Amino acid sequence: MNKPSSMNLNQIDPATDVHSAVSGACMVVIPAFNEAGSIAKVISKVPRELPGFARVSILVVNDGSRDDTVKVAFAAGADYVYSSPRNQGLGAAVLFGLKQAYQLGAEAAVMIDADNEYPAEQIPELVQPIVNGQADYVLGSRFLKTVQGMKAYRRIGNRVFTWLQAKLLRLELTDGQTGMRAFKREVLRDLDIIHAYNYAQVMTLNIVRQNYLLQEIAIDYQVRTEGASFINWTYIHKVIPAIIRELTTAPSGRVSRVQTRYDRLPHKIGYPANQK
Repeated sequence: MNKPSSMNLNQIDPATDVHSAVSGACMVVIPAFNEAGSIAKVISKVPRELPGFARVSILVVNDGSRDDTVKVAFAAGADYVYSSPRNQGLGAAVLFGLKQAYQLGAEAAVMIDADNEYPAEQIPELVQPIVNGQADYVLGSRFLKTVQGMKAYRRIGNRVFTWLQAKLLRLELTDGQTGMRAFKREVLRDLDIIHAYNYAQVMTLNIVRQNYLLQEIAIDYQVRTEGASFINWTYIHKVIPAIIRELTTAPSGRVSRVQTRYDRLPHKIGYPANQK
């Protein structure tokens, strides 16, 4: 077993952008909190070959799960698992996973939720605009197709926050809350998420404000059948202040608040699945 690893997100230096053993890889990052019932299904759908990439690796960020998420992820074929002893928040888990993908040398990364709502089998379509040089950052949009079964408050929340992002960024956007996204390597280096709770609203604001090119593609979507969503009415009270902080802070060259909390964890476990 490899030794537990840690990473300082504030010490990523573009001048030392040296690719490692996964050079040419697309890293699929899956943040997970108590997703033992669904994460194996997600991992099983991830294509292990993608045009334009030497290999595909899967990196799971276990954010303090109390169930068998880690065990199930390794058994399903995850190549890397990083684990926090306590829940730090979805924003923290996503930021750590994407920055770790960058540190491992990935040419691009895909982030997908662990709840099996999003179609991992459509990852080839998601990364194609990046491979073709048409986009730096790609969103898988649920609302470019018909969505069935989504609860009314979630549908309304998605529409409202997407409309707000579109207005703030002055662009067309159909799904600013999606849990399926792709990132060019340079975006992995430069992106920041301003709060640990969530990423959905502030991530796109941060990336597009740095003049990276965004594109959406249509994806299929199914309502989750395992676990429970953390989205509720208190969500608004947490994300609105984060949006304000993001818009009143320079999008690049800043010290990440989320990193400081995450790096102080007593341990983070990470090792390739085939070296257990």
